Amino acid sequence: NPYAGLVAHLRAAWLSGKTRPMEYRVAQLEALGRFLDEKKQEILEATALDMGKPSFEAYFTEILLCKNELNGTLNNLSHWMKDEHVDKNLVTQLDSAFIRKDPYGVVLIIAPWNYPIHLFLVPLIGAIAAGNCVVIKPSETTKNSERLVAEMLSCYLDNDCFAVVTAGVQETTRLLENKFDYIFFTGTSRSPSVGRIIMRAAAEHLTPVTLELGGKNPCYVSDTCDVPNVARRVAWGRFFNAGQTCIAPDYLLCSLEMQEKLMPALREAIAEFFGPNPRESPDFGRIVGDKQFRRVRALLCSGRVAIGGQTDEKERYIAPTVLADVLPSDPAMQEEIFGPILPIVVVANMDEAIDFINARPRPLAVYAFSCDSKVVNQVLERTSSGGFCGNDTLMHVTLTSLPFGGIGSSGLGRYHGKFTFDTFSHQRGCLHRNMGLEALNALRYPPYTQQKLGLLTATFEIKRKGMCTLL
Repeated sequence: NPYAGLVAHLRAAWLSGKTRPMEYRVAQLEALGRFLDEKKQEILEATALDMGKPSFEAYFTEILLCKNELNGTLNNLSHWMKDEHVDKNLVTQLDSAFIRKDPYGVVLIIAPWNYPIHLFLVPLIGAIAAGNCVVIKPSETTKNSERLVAEMLSCYLDNDCFAVVTAGVQETTRLLENKFDYIFFTGTSRSPSVGRIIMRAAAEHLTPVTLELGGKNPCYVSDTCDVPNVARRVAWGRFFNAGQTCIAPDYLLCSLEMQEKLMPALREAIAEFFGPNPRESPDFGRIVGDKQFRRVRALLCSGRVAIGGQTDEKERYIAPTVLADVLPSDPAMQEEIFGPILPIVVVANMDEAIDFINARPRPLAVYAFSCDSKVVNQVLERTSSGGFCGNDTLMHVTLTSLPFGGIGSSGLGRYHGKFTFDTFSHQRGCLHRNMGLEALNALRYPPYTQQKLGLLTATFEIKRKGMCTLL
């Protein structure tokens, strides 16, 4: 296997204990901070070349949010690393019972192309913080970002413990044949099928995985809402990064009356954001590749084009588009869109919207808009998804205090902030007993007697706390 030597080299470094001291982890994390500071311009240029990413969006997602993750981790690492002491029974009162946060070992991070810096760097921060050695596989689709990571990251990190592998599908398949101690995979459109491939490869070595897979994120808009605000927040979330965001609102559910109100408001929001011709706007990106462009363009035949619809294959440009009167059987409703197209599906009421959501695979995010908080809470309580955001889109992902991850076909596992550290840490249950006081242990040794059983029960039993009943 072409990668066996690399993995063996990293495993030897991990077994040496090099990555375990807090000082080492902090030094590597601070080096990542220097990478973000010193290569800021190169990051902005690479993402612009790869997919026309506006510098504002690139700075916000690829640099600022990464620095937040990094600084939050550095601020809290000493606390996260400490042993967590737990409750004890009578027999172990004089002993030490605790959870040790152990690194897994040599872990693999496979990153996607839509946020090519952010989506390898955020898991990498947690993997380093937890004390692992890491193989990073950036996406081959975004060539300029891949080259930047491959050429520059080794100048900042310890090459004995961290390595970047540039690989296409065939090479990645060979890479996955190696035994890793944890695999972290983030996908893009159509990623559940790739997620199954990753899980099958991981199963060969009984390797645990985190899969971030996306899906069709529904957005319910009730009849009682601030229409211009909804239009701006939905348009921003849908057309940010030219719609190539795994948590973007994938389709709207609303009444026919609300569809008619939203249409002019969405048209106004798009003009406000991108001007009369979004193709000329410096704030609107492009589809990442020709294959992805053709796939997204084919979805325009769904329903009727109410706003936008213009395309340019040479530029890989698809205008911010809203489709009205879309049927559940239309192509745009059969797969994650992952582009700047927003279908609107008409439903009679909230109950029908909830039934529509629950009849489909569980998404990465559910959105609900209403001036009535009871409506938002009903959608939250009666649906299931990786995350939820009421009266806005995307913003829940900016909080490192919230776990981010999928459920069902939208993924498994969670990360961001401490949740990333926990993901890459094995929670090792530990009991360190006193060598003396053997009389306390005699209760559990043969020969067994009824008296021993009674005493054992008294010392080990956990009783339910009493409940007070008002008569």
